[in-house]
Amino acid sequence: MKAFRNSKYYTVTDCIEIMKKEILIVKNITREGPGLLEDLLNEFAIQYKVVDFSLGESFPSPVGYGAVVVLGGPDSANDENNKMHNELARIRETIDAHIPYLGICLGLQTLVKAAGGKVVKNSVKEIGFRDPESNNFAVILTKEGKEDPLFKNLSSTLKVFHLHGETVEVTGDMKLLATGKFCHNQIIKVGQNAYGIQCHFELTPGMFEEWVNKDPDLLLLDKEKLHEDFNAIREEYTNTGKHLLRNFLHIAGF
Repeated sequence: MKAFRNSKYYTVTDCIEIMKKEILIVKNITREGPGLLEDLLNEFAIQYKVVDFSLGESFPSPVGYGAVVVLGGPDSANDENNKMHNELARIRETIDAHIPYLGICLGLQTLVKAAGGKVVKNSVKEIGFRDPESNNFAVILTKEGKEDPLFKNLSSTLKVFHLHGETVEVTGDMKLLATGKFCHNQIIKVGQNAYGIQCHFELTPGMFEEWVNKDPDLLLLDKEKLHEDFNAIREEYTNTGKHLLRNFLHIAGF
């Protein structure tokens, strides 16, 4: 018997092996969770393990996991402490082992630094849904981005949420998949299956509410306006996020 999945045929044994694989999800701070990704993993009964640095948990060896996801947080990839040194080392292990990787916000910056790039201060802090010109933050796919399976069946311009003050400088062997007006290097690919996304596609309403009430940068903004902006694009934003995250799961073989 064979099953059809992600445009490939798998035997029953293959499918059992896929089901046994876990995704490792790394939280740099408790409130920045996997959001829409967790919804999809539960919907498709994909196994996953979450480690939370805020709870004193550590980044395990990535070997044996089907994919690794590193989420955002208030740290800098340039921090000189054991937590960040260990995080970068584990991400290097992930890259070297060719394990599918998805990094969001800080997870992008740690990916680029672990792969030999740099993390530097951005010219402006990108916070919320609106850019300094009061337009919706958006990322625009490059030619390589339009051809990459991460963006299969997605628009070339995507509305996003931002919460960062740093950006990355990439090396020549990294691919730039999407750009932004106020932060150029928005989505990066390292090797064949490691992706870093500076913006946020994973927000659920519950996560958004928690961030608005706890994040120091968001607390400086007009809460009512943030809710208006989210509600205005919520359906489009959610559909985009779920589609992109499903594409990553397919790339990872789930």
